[in-house]
Amino acid sequence: MSNEAAEPKPAAEPAVPVAAPVPAAATAVIAPRPNVVEFHQVSKTYGEGPKAYTAIKDVSFVVDDKPDRGEFIAILGPSGCGKSTILRMIAGLTPQFPATTGTVRVFGKPVSSAGPDRGMVFQDYTSFDHLTVVDNIAFGLECRGVALAERREQALAWIARVGLDPAKDAGKFPHQLSGGMRQRVAIARTLILKPRIILMDEPFGALDPGTRYAMQDLLISLWREQQATVFFITHSIEEAVYLGDRVLIMSRAPGTILHQLPLPHPDRPAKEMQREPAFIEEVFRIRDIVDELEDAKA
Repeated sequence: MSNEAAEPKPAAEPAVPVAAPVPAAATAVIAPRPNVVEFHQVSKTYGEGPKAYTAIKDVSFVVDDKPDRGEFIAILGPSGCGKSTILRMIAGLTPQFPATTGTVRVFGKPVSSAGPDRGMVFQDYTSFDHLTVVDNIAFGLECRGVALAERREQALAWIARVGLDPAKDAGKFPHQLSGGMRQRVAIARTLILKPRIILMDEPFGALDPGTRYAMQDLLISLWREQQATVFFITHSIEEAVYLGDRVLIMSRAPGTILHQLPLPHPDRPAKEMQREPAFIEEVFRIRDIVDELEDAKA
């Protein structure tokens, strides 16, 4: 047996920790959501030479995307200041569209025409006089090729959602409806198409106060359900303060945006909330701004 010492074994290499593989999804960069609407130095002039008329000038604002909520934008300003021009540019409707200068973008892309992602409700009761309530509401679905049974089922559901009676009102014609009922039909006809942007040009301006309160409450309820972005033109400061998350206040023509003010969210019925001291104080804060604009005009 040999007396030589056993040769020592080399020391083991220290273990090198191996990082766990990173899932591909974790390394992906989430692209920012495009703005819902963006105006950049937008002007609109009609005609040329000494007869040219500029409706809006250097209008700039941004409405970003608020997932699962949307934003309610109220627009105030003197008559003729270009409020409707702004809405119709977003909608892609002539003759207001296209802009003379500047850029209008919707969901990150320049507006090139009207599209199904935008729906508009006008002040006058825009219904097809020869169609019944149910057929008026279903008209957009018919244009999309939706089958008769399906579009009628959806239209009847929307009649109920806007506070009308499917059994009594579905077969009526527009001339048989009150102003408030006709606006409910117009709202249903727009929202049944699920637009991501809802454009409303003084839709409650001709309604009596009681009906107007009811329509404001209905609109808030439907807006929260649809989670869309709403642009709402009104001459009523009370209405703007109640409905809006933000109010844009425009100058007289050529219209430009002078103020963008955040507003409290409505959390009670219109008739109740609009009597509260905090609400009244907010109304008069904005009324003072509007009065200053009118004084400057004088």
